Amino acid sequence: MNQPGKILKNIPADSTYYMKKAFQLAEKARGTCSPNPFVGAVIVKNGKVISEGWTQPYGGDHAEIQALKKAGKSARDADLYVTLEPCVHYGKTPPCTDAIIKAGIKRVFIGIIDPNPLVNGKGVKKLMDAGIEVISGIMEEAISRQLEYYLCRIQKGRPFVLWKTALSMDGKYAAKDGSSRWITGESSRRLVHHLREEADVILSSIGTVLKDDPMLNVRLPKPIKQPLRAILDPYLEIPLNSKIVQSLLEYRTTIFCARGKENSPHSELLISLGASIYPITAKGKILCLKEVLGILHQQGNYLILLECGSELASSFFSEKLIDKSYIFYAPKILGGNKAILSELDLPDLKSAINYKDISIQKKGEDWLIIGYPSYS
Repeated sequence: MNQPGKILKNIPADSTYYMKKAFQLAEKARGTCSPNPFVGAVIVKNGKVISEGWTQPYGGDHAEIQALKKAGKSARDADLYVTLEPCVHYGKTPPCTDAIIKAGIKRVFIGIIDPNPLVNGKGVKKLMDAGIEVISGIMEEAISRQLEYYLCRIQKGRPFVLWKTALSMDGKYAAKDGSSRWITGESSRRLVHHLREEADVILSSIGTVLKDDPMLNVRLPKPIKQPLRAILDPYLEIPLNSKIVQSLLEYRTTIFCARGKENSPHSELLISLGASIYPITAKGKILCLKEVLGILHQQGNYLILLECGSELASSFFSEKLIDKSYIFYAPKILGGNKAILSELDLPDLKSAINYKDISIQKKGEDWLIIGYPSYS
């Protein structure tokens, strides 16, 4: 029987270098494997990378398993760098810890501990009990940000909500006559389609459907996937000739309605055409957003891209449910009264929602501001 392992006290100088490689490999799985986290792994022996791995689509190999398979017998006495604590439980696949121990890995370097109660610290303990040296906390801040969708799913019990909007320089989402296509330029719109490709769900409202008749799909060459389209439609007003309904057989679509509306003839027709209908608690035309997110969470979705009008976005902010924002500003002044979030009731400056960890990027002629709302 192996002697128990230990936490390394002297961190090798090159550990951050190899963890950066694992971090970069994890990005190959971004948007492809939810509800599993996208993880990267590197196996190093005698100062050389001998194999690499990243999480495969849900039900496939985890990053560690892919790297171990590529390394084969060479994995014995090697070091494993992995961005997230290896799993110790049976899910769609067997525990990664068992495979690591069987392969004869000597040391395991972990980015962050997995907060999932099924794993949290248990993976580290099992490795150490098998005589493997373990160290965690390498690039912890960067990896926590990288895995923010997964961490939200585990820690908050709901999907991560990313709000996207396009505005003029004076904060208007449309001109005085209501026209809004297109406020931003081609570079910004292309990035939005990459965001859609990454997302599990694009969430919008019946108001947006009636006003813009959108498709809410990914229009990129050979997209890796098409997200679920989810529409909040309390009274099931969605027209049969809308693009959403006309494409139900092509794109997965869920419609959330007020309880009692799910048994209507219109509902039955939508279901026959390929829609999924979910009745939700409602107060008038306002659906319970937490109930909506709860259903999407149970389905295994961990990133929701919120593409909607001002009213629904205001409701999400009121419920403190927006986790991150992508705000595109076009170099235009529109004037008029089409101000975003005008329905958000913030009576004074002290009630303002502050933003943190802000970054600013140039996208063609537009500016993109990315930030995290702080509700404290």
